[in-house]
Amino acid sequence: MSGRSRAGAGFILTIGMGVDSNVLIFERIKEKLAVSPVRAAVSAGFDRVFLTILDTHVASLIAAAFLFQFGSGPIKSFAATLFFGLMSNVFTAVFVSRTLFDVVLRGRRNPTLSI
Repeated sequence: MSGRSRAGAGFILTIGMGVDSNVLIFERIKEKLAVSPVRAAVSAGFDRVFLTILDTHVASLIAAAFLFQFGSGPIKSFAATLFFGLMSNVFTAVFVSRTLFDVVLRGRRNPTLSI
């Protein structure tokens, strides 16, 4: 494999972790929707999932650091792509998604959420 395809592999792995983060968020919100109003369910869902997302991403970041430290050319490009992808992934999954939920729910009196 060339360095370009290894960087692509890091990008694909990052996308997979992003999808996993969003699935975790939506499942937590869905669990809370059964017993709470929509705004409370969204807040509780994000609060519950933050540590899980942080834990999985930190473990992957540690692996990427070891790959970068001990790998050679193409492995280093994979690790660098993975590192920057995971950092942006945590920010997007936790802060951007929550902000989008808040913006959508802010203007509604009796919001409903279909997940």
